[in-house]
Amino acid sequence: MKFTLSWLKDHLETEADVHQIAEAMTMAGLEVEEVLDPAAKLAPFTVAKILSAERHPNADRLQVCQVETVDGLKEIVCGAPNARAGLTTIYAPIGAYVPGLGVTLVEKPVRGVVSNGMLCSASELELAEESDGIQELPPEIPVGTPVAGLFGAEPVIDFEVTPNRPDWLGVAGIARDLAAASVGKLKHFDIAVVRGGFASPITVRLDAPEMCPVFAGRVIRGVRNGPSPAWLQKRLTAIGLRSINRLVDVTNLIAYDRARPLHVYDVAKLSGTEIVVRGGLTSAETGEAEHLIALDGKTYAAAATDCVIADAGGERPIGLGGVMGGESTGCDDDTTDVFLESAWFDPLVIAQTGRALGIHSDAQYRFARGVDPVSVTPGLELATRLILDLCGGEPSDIVFVGEPPASPAPFAFDPAYVKRLTGMDLADDRIGTILGQLGFLVTAGPADQAEPWTVTPPSWRRDVEGRADLVEEVARIEGFDSLPDTPLPEVARPAGGVLNPRQARVRTARRALAALGYAEAVTWSFTKQSTAALFGGGDARLVLENPIAADLDCMRPSALPNLIQAAARNAARGFADAALFEIGPIYLGDGPADQRTVIAALIAPHAARHWAGANSQGGEDALFGLKADLTALLEEIGAPVASLQLAQGQNRDWWHPGRSARLQLGPKNVMVEFGELHPRVLKALDADGPMLGFEIVLDNVPEPRGKGSKARGSADLSAFMPLTRDFAFVVEDAKPVGDLVRAATGADKALIAEVRVFDVYRGKGVDDGFKSVALEVVIQPREATLAEAEIDALTKKVVAAVEKQGGKLRA
Repeated sequence: MKFTLSWLKDHLETEADVHQIAEAMTMAGLEVEEVLDPAAKLAPFTVAKILSAERHPNADRLQVCQVETVDGLKEIVCGAPNARAGLTTIYAPIGAYVPGLGVTLVEKPVRGVVSNGMLCSASELELAEESDGIQELPPEIPVGTPVAGLFGAEPVIDFEVTPNRPDWLGVAGIARDLAAASVGKLKHFDIAVVRGGFASPITVRLDAPEMCPVFAGRVIRGVRNGPSPAWLQKRLTAIGLRSINRLVDVTNLIAYDRARPLHVYDVAKLSGTEIVVRGGLTSAETGEAEHLIALDGKTYAAAATDCVIADAGGERPIGLGGVMGGESTGCDDDTTDVFLESAWFDPLVIAQTGRALGIHSDAQYRFARGVDPVSVTPGLELATRLILDLCGGEPSDIVFVGEPPASPAPFAFDPAYVKRLTGMDLADDRIGTILGQLGFLVTAGPADQAEPWTVTPPSWRRDVEGRADLVEEVARIEGFDSLPDTPLPEVARPAGGVLNPRQARVRTARRALAALGYAEAVTWSFTKQSTAALFGGGDARLVLENPIAADLDCMRPSALPNLIQAAARNAARGFADAALFEIGPIYLGDGPADQRTVIAALIAPHAARHWAGANSQGGEDALFGLKADLTALLEEIGAPVASLQLAQGQNRDWWHPGRSARLQLGPKNVMVEFGELHPRVLKALDADGPMLGFEIVLDNVPEPRGKGSKARGSADLSAFMPLTRDFAFVVEDAKPVGDLVRAATGADKALIAEVRVFDVYRGKGVDDGFKSVALEVVIQPREATLAEAEIDALTKKVVAAVEKQGGKLRA
């Protein structure tokens, strides 16, 4: 795609030069391939005047001219037939590179006479395709005037258009993006409606709406075709297009200006009054596809998958829809009545036709990438106005057949997503302004919608399908150079030995749980979507497109459902008393950061009946036994057990609300959830209760602070006899006993070696709603045997610490 700076300024108010424009385009994601500057190529050439011209003494067709140049009087040998005294023309000095000839001038004799330069034609400077002689300029132009300024040579930007951005195939679309990037102000032009003076004598019938959903057109009669005006020729020539005539040049101009391909038919060459849009036909007798001689002079066979424009009741092909018109209805200088076509063709059909037939026209290039469907009527109106201005004539009413494809659907968007994906900290107003300048409609979302905005893409941006696409738009317009610089995290030194710390912990946990009597289960990382929903999952983002089984169609949000189902299968086969564990991944979202490694364990206490009363069916015995196993495991893997906080009533809804808790290092770091599974969940999974379990999020367990050798140090044994003191405290029934134990332990960490709960009492002597908790405190002297006063002081510390937790010493 090429365009000139002056063309861009028809749509953009800017003071930027061509190099600043190219830089801004690059930063906005447009891949600039080259900036062509004809002015630089024409810099050596200036205006000169021939003072005299005499025949060359050694050649009849050459003349020796005395020429007034910017470098003074020069003798130049010239072979042009129009070289004569008094002619103002173009002068090239010695050392200049002549682009049309591909040579650099040197001082050398021409048939014995030294030529001190060259007099040039327009074709030799690539200002025209062909020339009959040297360029003739108006005589009033002063000698020494630079040629580049005379011919209006201006830089041309050539850039590559990505397949997803067909709107960049028009200069107006480029201007829109540059305006959003603050390079200038976009000029908005209203396309005036041209009212028809009569009903169109040409009608349209769509026999292949799947190939061409919408087709519009109108007749313009009484036009005067011929060469285009200089401004139009100059605009097309600057980007490498050949000017043909006014009618064709108008369609080419709008194709490059608005990314809207059009076509004109000579009405006098049409057969009948109906244009039919259909697929290609095959002869029933010969089996051959119908043929069309296109405007490029080549003959093409149209298959049934190609869109064909036909007349004569649909019998005669006159063009390949969206690709190229036919030679039989092309416009020439004798054309007086035309039918102007503006349609929308399916991009896939056009791409396949171009590929199959080897046609790469400007129209095919644009339709294959997706032209804006909303531009059908505006493009027709704009072309009508230009044709009337350049060619005259009288337009008919518009013929409009079919229905354009639906515009892109709106979707919810949170502007905070820009920072989440890019790190750019932009204000909501700035994000909204960028999207608005690019043509997106931003409105406030519904009150019950999580994202605050609803964004509707414009009709020309069918590549935008979700919020990540909007983030990309904001990032490229704000500038990729605005992305924050974030250094990569330092790579941790590899752990010694074969295993890293995480692997060592997994192995330790596996051995510890096996020693506690648990059997390891290895299950799938998938589960059923309805099962995942019971455990807070089931997100559509985690549903598999190609599951290995119908009941394994979703990534699991927890390892517990698979363990529950495994225990249920064991119970169905006569082994109800299960104790299982699994170490593996769970998935809380579709990103890498949403994957967690967990250690999950499950017990189903269904022991056989026994005369000694070992008929445990859950309850506090099983729950505290599970907690003991959990505590032992945490200590084995190096978790800070002493610092953990126990919180009840905060577990998620698949846990029994009165028989579950969590262990955490503050409210933001939940390491473990444990307790009894909710009967509702077990019933949904067809499992008999009770079942108890825990799930440790290994990612949330901090690494031990100690580094270096893993070898244990020598035993730190005191030479003094330990002693114990018993305390009984009355606390509210809902108060966790663990809080009292931690308080008592922290009263004097140097002397108190251990605190054990040996009795919990409710009944006579204790008020309703309260309980009595008996603690045994083990005191271990270190330096010397403790005196009675020291022991009394220590007991007072213990009582004071527990009282801060709401405990009251019993009398």
